[in-house]
Amino acid sequence: MAVVRVALGIEYAGDAFEGWQSQPHGRTVQDAVEGALGAIAGEPVRTAVAGRTDAGVHATAQVAHFDTTARRPETAWVRGVNNRLPPGVAIRWAVEVDESFHARYRARERGYRYLLFNAPVRPAVLAGRVGWFHLPLDEARMAAAAAYLPGERDFSAFRAASCQAKTPVRIVSEASVRRDGNMIVFDFRANGFLHHMVRNLVGALVCVGRGARPPAWIGELLASRDRARAAPTFAPDGLYLCAVSYPPCWPLPGGGRIIVRPDLALT
Repeated sequence: MAVVRVALGIEYAGDAFEGWQSQPHGRTVQDAVEGALGAIAGEPVRTAVAGRTDAGVHATAQVAHFDTTARRPETAWVRGVNNRLPPGVAIRWAVEVDESFHARYRARERGYRYLLFNAPVRPAVLAGRVGWFHLPLDEARMAAAAAYLPGERDFSAFRAASCQAKTPVRIVSEASVRRDGNMIVFDFRANGFLHHMVRNLVGALVCVGRGARPPAWIGELLASRDRARAAPTFAPDGLYLCAVSYPPCWPLPGGGRIIVRPDLALT
């Protein structure tokens, strides 16, 4: 039988799972999604994904693809699969694509947002869905520091020791910081991200925001390429994969520019 390739848009709450990538214990987003897809397809299904998020990291615009010999209407890959998924994950859309599409390798750019609740008392209702920092933060200082990041740069100073990327060089097209009430919003877009890169950037920017370092320190860290000189990795709670873009040759939402910004709790 002919093989069909299907692209999926996936949303999930990362605090309900132990990351995207499949594990023997089965408590990951990939395990849940592949199990539900397999039930609809009537055969085992393996997915490839735009970004393998860590435990606790959320996604509003994750993109995956899978191959199957099963012929199903696109609605079956959405409503049928969602009926078999736990509450913390949902398929937003499904589109048949040709075999040249690859969720990871054909993605042009990815976008992450970090939501940081800045108040003396930790949040309760938003626990697990936003980061938290108790001391006052100066968003103008952090925005000035973030201005050092766009461009093609070596991000070794913001790379996890376990990162397996072949090169630490990435092209960042957006790095912005703004405040909305008690919430500080960090937005990053790049052609790719290193392991823990966004959480390490947020940690460094928070150091600047609380006055421990000047904005120019970010530029010094980039030049040093030394992870040991940078700030600790920030918590995953407030991190969202919220944008992925592809060439417009496939029938994906938005002509391949898939953006879902998580605007929850910004007031």
